Formats: sequence, structure tokens, C-alpha cells
Amino acid sequence: MQVMLSAIILSHNNAATIEKTLASLYFCDERILVDDNSTDGTLDLAKKYGVTVYTRELKGDFAAQRNFGLEKAKGPARNASSSSASVAGGEWVFFVDSDEVVSKHLADEVQKSLTIDCAGFYLKRQDWMFGSKILHGETNRVRLLRLAKKNAGTWRRPVHEVWDVKGTVGTLSEPLDHFPHPNVAQFVEDINVYSSLNAKYLYRNKTQAPLLHIILYPAAKFFVDYIWYGGFLDGTAGIVIALMMSMHSFLTRAKLWLLLHGHES
Repeated sequence: MQVMLSAIILSHNNAATIEKTLASLYFCDERILVDDNSTDGTLDLAKKYGVTVYTRELKGDFAAQRNFGLEKAKGPARNASSSSASVAGGEWVFFVDSDEVVSKHLADEVQKSLTIDCAGFYLKRQDWMFGSKILHGETNRVRLLRLAKKNAGTWRRPVHEVWDVKGTVGTLSEPLDHFPHPNVAQFVEDINVYSSLNAKYLYRNKTQAPLLHIILYPAAKFFVDYIWYGGFLDGTAGIVIALMMSMHSFLTRAKLWLLLHGHES
């Protein structure tokens, strides 16, 4: 039985980065774009690459958006030699973000991994920021479960979402290249959005935000990222990243405190 691979990409006004993402997914049997009402040319680029597009409002829930993509994964078997060849639609699913690029080496490894007896695979992620390759700090330690069998699990948590896959999970050796935050202004904007979503998630889960947490969490985040994980070795980019991640920690808990006290975050 032939193995099929479906790529799923979430998008919202990503015309500046998504073309490289789509081009790098040439090896997938189908490419699905779940788009949150883009108005900047993202959909025109998707059509250029023959991508199947579904428009669906995000509503602050990335897990629901990814699960929607999982439901839509389908298509014919890879290189089926006859009409009798069969495969469960979208037998393997590969989630790639609109600011990520799959290298030729990773594409080869992904294809080889589809025949391994695993439910899914973690991927390393290589960040590139402000023209530099980030080799240290928190972001360089990220491992993401992005490649798995379609029916192995579902996504949970509306922000900083995770794929809850049941079964044996391996780790690929080649990294997924990541090009987030082209400038500091965009970095700040992204942190503001994600910290609001995270604060609302914590509020719904009855998480508390004592003053000590608001003070200590950001300080601890900066120390771990910049000192413990060696972010200082990445020069100016390293300190910018550490400060921004510390700001994310502060804003999340400050906004949570406001919600807990009946204020808009």
C-alpha cells in the first residue's frame, strides 16, 4: 500500500513569507492552506502553487484551526500503480507554519521516515532572526511534534498548541528552518497578540497571578534564556530575543491579573 503525505499550513496575511514555505513543500502529495481571512495576496500565492485553500476564521484558537486542517487532509495514494491501490486519506500529515521552510535534506528525511513504525516525529527548529542564525538560547532548544499519522491524535490548547499524539514518537535529525519576526516592531506586535491569547487561556483555567509571579517569572525567563541557555553567545540578537521572551512572560501575567480583577487585558 502506498504512503501519502499531506502538508497543512495555517495563514493570515503571510504574503511576505509564505511563497518560500509553499515552494519547499514540493514533495508532499497535497498541500492544504487553512486561511484566516487574508487580504494581502496570500491566497493568490497559494493558487500559484496549486494549494487547496479553506477559509476559516481563527477566533483565537490555533488548535481548532489545526484540527480543521486534519479533517480536510485527503487525496489519492502516492504513485499508485493501479486503481486498486488504497490508502487512508492523508495517512501522514506534516504541519508547517507560514514562516518556516523545509530544506531538501529535511524533505528527504521526512519521506524516508514515513515507512518507520512510529505514530509521529518531533522536529528540531532552527531560528533565523535579524539576518543571523540563532545557535543558543531557548528558541534553539525547541522540539515540535509536527509530523504524524492523521488519526494518531488531535491538537489541544488554543495558543502554544501541542499535538497530542498517541503511540511511539521519534525525532528527526534535520531541522525545520524558521524565519520569525523580520523586525523588532513585528516581534513586539506578535508578543502582544500571543500574550493576550495566553492570558485568556490561563484565566479560563483559573490560573492565579500573584504579584510575585508578575515580578519573578519575567526575570527568571531572561536569566534562563540569556545566561543558562547561552543566549549571550548570539550577540545582539541573543539579548533582543531574551528581552522579548521576558516581556512575553510579563505581559501574559500582567494581562492575566487584569482579567482576574475584572479589567480588559
